[in-house]
Formats: sequence, C-alpha cells, structure tokens
Amino acid sequence: MIDVLKRGIEKLKEDINVIYENDPAANNLLEVILCYPGLHALIMYRLAHRFYKWKIPFLPRFISHLTRIVTGIEIHPAARIGRRLFIDHGQGIVIGETTEIGNDVLLYQQVTLGGTGKEKGKRHPTIGNNVIVGAGAKVLGNIKIGDNVRVGAGSVVIQNVPEHSTVVGIPARIVHRTIIDEHGNLMHNRIPDPITCDLHRLDAEIRLLKEKFEEKSR
Repeated sequence: MIDVLKRGIEKLKEDINVIYENDPAANNLLEVILCYPGLHALIMYRLAHRFYKWKIPFLPRFISHLTRIVTGIEIHPAARIGRRLFIDHGQGIVIGETTEIGNDVLLYQQVTLGGTGKEKGKRHPTIGNNVIVGAGAKVLGNIKIGDNVRVGAGSVVIQNVPEHSTVVGIPARIVHRTIIDEHGNLMHNRIPDPITCDLHRLDAEIRLLKEKFEEKSR
C-alpha cells in the first residue's frame, strides 16, 4: 500500500509539472492545482482505475461519472493511461474503455478516443508516446497511432497512423509536410489541406496537358 501511495504521489507531481512547464497560461503551481480540470480528471481517473484493478464493483464507474459532471471530461476507469498526459482545457473529452495512451501525450478539448460499434474486446485506439491530438479530433476504433504523431484539429482518424506522421481531414490523411514550431509543437493553423493540395496538383496537370495538346494542334 505504501508503494502504491508513493507511485501515486510521483505521478501527481509529474502531472502538475507537465502542465506548468508546457502551458504558457499557467502562472504558478497553485493555479495549476486548483484551476485545471484536466489535472482533476486525471487524479480521479487514477483513483477509479486503482479501484477497477482491485475489482471493486460500481465505485470506479461512479467516480468516472462524477468526474464527468464536475470537469466535462469522461475517462473510463478501465482505460490505460501512461505518464505525463496533458489534457489542455479538456471540456468534452471522451476516453473509452479499452483505450491505451502512452507517455507525454497532449489532448486538446473535444477529443474523442472512441469505438465504432458494439463489438466486444479491444475496440478503442492505442495512442503511442509523444502524440498531440488537436481540438475536436476523433480517433475511432481499434487502431494504432504511432509515436510522435500529430493529429490536426477536427480530424477523424479511422485507420492506423505510422509514427512521425501528421494527419488531417475527414477521414484523416497523412500530410507529408509536417508543420511544427521551434519547440516541436504542431501549428494547427498552418496545416495544409490534403484535398486542396490534390486539387491544385490535378489542376496543374490539366493545364500542362492542355498546353501540350494546343501545341500539337497548331
């Protein structure tokens, strides 16, 4: 029991520090502790998850339910979450029962890590390490998101994503040109639209074909 308590305190310190170090709006540690619903949701999740592993009935889901009411964040107690998860803002986030999240992951508001139906077994996504999921993105089904992946805001991801990729769109597609700042953060306002890029490419090819056709017709 003492070891469990020590590990819990260690994770709590990490959760607090990752917010303070990565959110420019965090002015001091007291503000982080009292005013960040993502931190509160994680604390309650870790408690509920512990009770779930101890096979205590009803209580884990009840804690999850109360957490959703208070924070607007719903995390199933059976989900498996790694270290230093940063839930920024957090309103409307849903993390399903069989979801697995690695270390150093950033989730923005309105993100859903959900399923696609009523199938049993593993039906929610597996998120790798150092992944950023933009606001409003939906990652659905038993798929794997590799390490160092960036998911653009509003995207719907329904297929596996290889590591070191950036995906955007509905359904999400890989963008070959990763837009990041000097700190390695995804710049959501500068991500190119892959459909628009394809249309521009097709337009350029059509123009080239028309020019060649006109030259031969002279």
